[in-house]
Amino acid sequence: MVKTYSKHVPAAAFGLVCSSSSNSQYDGKFAYVPALEDVLVWDVKKGTMVAMWHEISHIAEVTAILQSPKKGMFAVGYADGSIRLWNSSNNTVISTFNGHKKSVTALAFDDQGTRLASGSQDTDLILWDVVAEAGLFRLRGHRDQITAIRFITHADLPSTSTASASGVLLTSSKDTFLKLWDLSTQHCIQTVVAHRSEVWTIDVNSKQDLVFTGSSEGEMKAWRIDNNALANGLQETESGEVSRIIHPLSFLPLASRHRVSQVTFHPSQPFLAVQSHDRSVEIFRIRSEEEVRKKQARRKKREREKKLKVKVKSQDESELDEGSQNDEDIKLVDLFTPYLVVRASGKIRSFDFGGDVTLNRPFQIMTALASNAIEVYSIPQPTKSKDIPDAVRSFSVDLAGHRTDVRTLSLSSDDEILASASNGSLKIWNMKTNACIRTIDCGYAISSTFLPGDRHVAVGTKSGEILIYDLASSSLIETIQAHTATVWSLHVRADQQALVSGSADKDVKFWEFERKIAAGESAPKMTLVHTRTLKMTDEVLAVRYSPNRIFLAVSLLDSTVKVFYQDSLKFFLSLYGHKLPVLSMDISHDSKLIVTCSADKNVKIWGLDFGDCHKSIFAHDESVMQVAFEKDSHYFWTVGKDKLLKYWDGDKFEHIQNLRGHHGEIWALALSHNGKFVVTGSRDKSIRVWDRDEADQIFLEEERERELEMVYENGIADSLNRSEAAIGSMDGAPVNSSAQAEVTSVSKQTTETLMAGERIMEAIDLADKERAIFQAYDDDMAKLPDDSPMRFQPPPRNQLLAQLDKTPDEYVLWVIEKVRSTALHDALLVLPFGMVVSLMEYLNSWAQKDLNIPLVSQIISFLLKTHHHQIVTNRVMRSSLIPLRKHLRAALQRQKDVLGYNLAALQYIRRQNDADRTAQFYEDEGIDEEKVRARIAEGRKRKRVDIRA
Repeated sequence: MVKTYSKHVPAAAFGLVCSSSSNSQYDGKFAYVPALEDVLVWDVKKGTMVAMWHEISHIAEVTAILQSPKKGMFAVGYADGSIRLWNSSNNTVISTFNGHKKSVTALAFDDQGTRLASGSQDTDLILWDVVAEAGLFRLRGHRDQITAIRFITHADLPSTSTASASGVLLTSSKDTFLKLWDLSTQHCIQTVVAHRSEVWTIDVNSKQDLVFTGSSEGEMKAWRIDNNALANGLQETESGEVSRIIHPLSFLPLASRHRVSQVTFHPSQPFLAVQSHDRSVEIFRIRSEEEVRKKQARRKKREREKKLKVKVKSQDESELDEGSQNDEDIKLVDLFTPYLVVRASGKIRSFDFGGDVTLNRPFQIMTALASNAIEVYSIPQPTKSKDIPDAVRSFSVDLAGHRTDVRTLSLSSDDEILASASNGSLKIWNMKTNACIRTIDCGYAISSTFLPGDRHVAVGTKSGEILIYDLASSSLIETIQAHTATVWSLHVRADQQALVSGSADKDVKFWEFERKIAAGESAPKMTLVHTRTLKMTDEVLAVRYSPNRIFLAVSLLDSTVKVFYQDSLKFFLSLYGHKLPVLSMDISHDSKLIVTCSADKNVKIWGLDFGDCHKSIFAHDESVMQVAFEKDSHYFWTVGKDKLLKYWDGDKFEHIQNLRGHHGEIWALALSHNGKFVVTGSRDKSIRVWDRDEADQIFLEEERERELEMVYENGIADSLNRSEAAIGSMDGAPVNSSAQAEVTSVSKQTTETLMAGERIMEAIDLADKERAIFQAYDDDMAKLPDDSPMRFQPPPRNQLLAQLDKTPDEYVLWVIEKVRSTALHDALLVLPFGMVVSLMEYLNSWAQKDLNIPLVSQIISFLLKTHHHQIVTNRVMRSSLIPLRKHLRAALQRQKDVLGYNLAALQYIRRQNDADRTAQFYEDEGIDEEKVRARIAEGRKRKRVDIRA
């Protein structure tokens, strides 16, 4: 019988408030933040997580988030180059766009939210149609990662304008360039060398006539957009040069000279926020020209008064009066004045303003910190007092995660409570709800364990202390200066009577538990009493008692593991074989096997009876950090710096399963005492739980085949996407970049599109065979008279078609309709030309039957563009194309008539509604015809005054 193993699946991920892989968004109530591969929605006032946007089996990190002008829609870019549109009301994916080869770094919606522009590390800029769920075109021109994108549109263009109605795009990149793209001609119309180093951010003001750019050398420049030149289109000047649209203005001085990583205008208030330092955001107040003039006048008045006090001659006085009449030029520095600085408690990854606010009310700014926290600050409106205003921290979300890497994990004996520790904090989690129930300050934690009774936790620190915490009171009850260097390992003996600690000071110390009742307290408190010390020749990295309480294993920095009798500390075995130090080890439940993992990427399985090495396995691509046996079995788990959790059979030396999910080195591993789940902690600050799936079993051969298939499919997709390589070239020989087209179509083959293409091919093949069988039957019957005894029953229908109750052409349409619209074009590219010819016949049949005409039109236009040369040279195609043209035109005309009728009806209803509302208004006001005429006459007499907000 074939051996089967239990399958483990990801069950939960917690400990994350927000990760530093992407920007964040804030709407005044909810913060939308990245959490590795998920997006979390936090109610910042309550400090609770409202929703998690998670797509099953998708593990690429979130790299960009943007809220759409359409309410409830968000675009999220990922590290694998995909973009997903999420519906925030029901937390589901609306559509998925695949076009980029590397991570998405910038996103921008147009004013209506119908078009989305995306930039990537692959230097490409892609424009997507959100409504049609398709890529419009790909623009190439930048030589490095695109860092920011902005739409510049002008709805109030004059009728004589030659500018594009579809607007222009402004992009910045790490190649130091600022580029302006015309979306109607799909070309770059201006390139500006913006800075001497990478341009990291841009933003455009609400009037769309001023652009700010920030660079990595700490410079912030202002640029003017010439709207007249934009409206007139590209025209030659008198000197013969093409008119420029972007013109340099000046620099804006900043408080620090660090990289300018974000510049953002407030959506409704006259403020500009700039982040040019790790921990602070500068807020600039934008003054109007009128305010600046008033300020200049006040300054001159003060100067006059000053000079009058020192009794200046009347001549000088008159000169001063004359000079004051000449207006000073208004500089950019006068318009943008420093207002205040928001100082956060950690390194800021991104910030966002909290939506629209009413005038004279404080507005909010949300900062997402790289230390896994969110802070919201309230910024007061300017007042006439000379006191410098301060930003006040209103809300903070930080209790649900560690500020630094999760270094150690330990589970209570009933598997209901998890303790996790990092540099600075110890957190206690409820394993049923994944909620953080205790947060306690601690030093730099390296190792931890629950003490007998599960009421106390011992933590070993980098400074050599063992800290004892009482969970009920959330307090540190004792600090023991156990060692003089890092406590690398703690382990409680199986009989729950003793604890052993191993340290970098070359000592192994033995401790016994003692309960003391402190003065004035009724409940006894746990403490440790030092009993013995075992001196070693090198630094101790791990210590382990055997479950039968006979042996103690100690791993040293010299790459060996020494085994002693734990009662007498007499030397028993030395396990030698690793090339680098053993970082962790574990002994099986029957004390027969010891498994060791090392920085040399190997795992070795040894027998504890003679110390012989049963097997050495190359386990991970990086150092193997932790290893642990499953309860009552010889199966064991390993975690490594290669971000993988792996499951092994220690008897057959078989690799059972790979589990991916973490985005950083995995430092910690804890196994449940009932064997039902595994917990891992990582450098990415997340804690993940992996459950055993009792319903699903793993067959090793099938698992290996599945992994090979995945590698093969990904390899095919990658080879099809290798457009930058010359035909027939090796992988390392890219084509000359100057020969690349500036604009290309949007296509990217993925496993999904390849599978969809295969399904369409299978459907066409099945339908062709079915049609051929029935065509042969009809031909045979046509040769015989109706009353001939040679006539026979028609052949049986295909079982699948009979079950679905569909004709062959309906079945092909049904299969194509099930392909997602975003993947349809790439799936059709997979079809060989022979299948395309068959598909043309089905398209004719669908047009004739009036089936899904929009889809038929989309497919036929794409196929004609893609296979134009073959279709032109192939005479067979004429027989199917001519009737297709006839039937499709008739079907489209019918659709056009229906649309025209409906549109006319809607316009009539709107006019009727407007007329009813106007009549209702006049009836409510009680205005008759004479009153209306009187008001009109009164309005003519009044002087017209333009009022501007």
